Amino acid sequence: MATAAEFLARILDDAPQPVWVVDEDGLIVFANPAAVTTLGYDDPAELYLKPSHATVHHRRRDGSPYAEGDCPMLAPRQSGETVHGEDEWFVRRDGSMFPIAWWSAPIAMPNGNGAVLAFSDITERRAAEQAARERDAAEIRAAESHAAQRRIVENSATVRREVARDLHDGAQQRLITMLISLQIAREELEINPAEARRLLDDAVGHAHAAIDELRELAAGLHPPVLAHRGLVVAVEELAARAVLPVAVTGSLPHRLPEAVEINAYFFVSEALTNTVKHANAARATVAIEADDVVFTVEVRDDGIGGAGVDGAGSGLAGLADRVRALGGRMDVTSPPGRGTTVRAEIPVSPG
Repeated sequence: MATAAEFLARILDDAPQPVWVVDEDGLIVFANPAAVTTLGYDDPAELYLKPSHATVHHRRRDGSPYAEGDCPMLAPRQSGETVHGEDEWFVRRDGSMFPIAWWSAPIAMPNGNGAVLAFSDITERRAAEQAARERDAAEIRAAESHAAQRRIVENSATVRREVARDLHDGAQQRLITMLISLQIAREELEINPAEARRLLDDAVGHAHAAIDELRELAAGLHPPVLAHRGLVVAVEELAARAVLPVAVTGSLPHRLPEAVEINAYFFVSEALTNTVKHANAARATVAIEADDVVFTVEVRDDGIGGAGVDGAGSGLAGLADRVRALGGRMDVTSPPGRGTTVRAEIPVSPG
């Protein structure tokens, strides 16, 4: 019949959990087969009487040296308490490293306390956790993208209604009035030439007004200066028309893709509109720069601050949607009483 010691030895030999024992000096005096195999050795004798820390735990994850005095797994020899952690990495025989979950408990030795250490290679678990985090992040990004696309569609419908209303209430009425004036002038041409000339003059005035309104409307959709002279000049003209002083700084090494330029222009336009409506600012600045990878635009004011993407009526959610639709990101810094900075970074090319 096997003794208790033999029975325990058999359990440790068959256990899938890597286990070893260090003596009061930190030397390995026992290692079960699972520990030997996991650490890349062929025989327990290759580990016996070697310093535990210097053999398997002498480097941190980044490769920097790990002092034995800092090792928490050997602490039970002095504290007499069992400890556990999941933030350490072991070094295999071939020098490769792997993350571990570990337990260390004190054990009485002839000349003081040693420690019993058990550990598990958690590489696969960490990979599964990372995959789960990435999946969750992807789902969050997808949900945000769908919400942004929905808001963009809704905003587009609103813009179309506004354009239709502006056409109906503005240029269309001018053109109808002009048509009526022309019809009456035709009837009065032989009967009352002077009245006919007056009506023709009115019609010309209405035609000019309708053209001006159509030009303003078209500029609001896609300003001609943006297409012909580029983003910086278009933003400078936008700043010149603002109701508060706006300084524009920066330059671009080359023309950007059309979608980036258009969205950047309206980003600045909407950001300045928000400043005028909500910030109570005295002045604002627009900074523009780009390299071959990313375009950056920043709108800063000296107003009351306290703005947020979710703030009621702030209009910042629409700006975020516009930037996100191009694969970019937007940050808002707006401490109360210290102004607001809205910064967007947009990839210069897809991917």
